[in-house]
Amino acid sequence: MAYTGKVALVTGAGSGMGQLATRNFAAAGAKVAALDIDEAGLASTKGEEQKIHCHTVDITDFDQLKQVVAEVESELGPIDRVFNCAAIMPLGALLEQEPETMHRLMRINFGGLVNITHAALPGMLKRDVGDFVSFASMAGLMPTLYTGAYSATKAAVAFFNETLYHEHLDSGVRFASVCPPVVNTPLLQQGRDTRWPKMLDLAPPLEPQVVLDEIERCLERGKFLVLPTKNAKQGYWARRLIPSGIWKQVHKVEGC
Repeated sequence: MAYTGKVALVTGAGSGMGQLATRNFAAAGAKVAALDIDEAGLASTKGEEQKIHCHTVDITDFDQLKQVVAEVESELGPIDRVFNCAAIMPLGALLEQEPETMHRLMRINFGGLVNITHAALPGMLKRDVGDFVSFASMAGLMPTLYTGAYSATKAAVAFFNETLYHEHLDSGVRFASVCPPVVNTPLLQQGRDTRWPKMLDLAPPLEPQVVLDEIERCLERGKFLVLPTKNAKQGYWARRLIPSGIWKQVHKVEGC
């Protein structure tokens, strides 16, 4: 079932998955608060759509983010869906990446989730309704060479999502932790511009709409963990059952 709520908030709305989700929600009739640090990207997302309301915000700045959430609820109404899509993805061997790059990854990918959770979720819980959707990644469940820092941030997101879900099982808020494999969004270019693992080329990138459609199906079915493809499901179980076998395959593919 498509989203039928009234007010959605999307982080990372200036490109990729966040941009498409924002446009989808507006097309479904919702008012959408589109958040991103990229002002030009937000302008592209909005186009001529009057239901999209853009906010240039740094998700790592909690005070700024909290103020924006308050403004959204004052101007548009109570938020009934959050999509946390904001992320960066520079890749590289762990001793090749600068420490500041790794810290920045954690501030945005994990710290941003912490901030939007504290800014937006309490109101949803108080109203006992809504959807809280956060993007982890298969990279957070199944690491490979050259994704170590990025995978660490997404593993943190995955565990945070899971704990948050279980701490609020009896609420009226639905939670989803989205763990797609490689998706065809501009985020990939950050990886390709740094150090791209051969493992990530074993299957063609998914189209973003496939992931968004699977999120809706999982929410309707009460499924917390969103694994959008058969390969993602197989990878999830392989990592749990035969981790050493996964690493053997990684080294074979990477040639090291």
